[in-house]
Amino acid sequence: MALRILDDCINCDMCEPECPNGAIALGEAIYEIDSAKCTECVGHYDEPQCVRACPIACIDQDPERVEDAAGLLAKYLSLYPQ
Repeated sequence: MALRILDDCINCDMCEPECPNGAIALGEAIYEIDSAKCTECVGHYDEPQCVRACPIACIDQDPERVEDAAGLLAKYLSLYPQ
């Protein structure tokens, strides 16, 4: 699944620089994750770095964007062609 940032976000700026894919940006009110770029850090790290960095735990999996590990890896490979 791609990740999403919940409305609890306090705009602390901790998640955005941690995303290796550049999938996180400030939206109108809170930070948002571009699901087309979010691989949950597959291909870079063993765990999502934004989740690890978030001080209030407001990042979770987006149930509207269900992806398995193979799909996340395929997305990573499309973002970083070899």
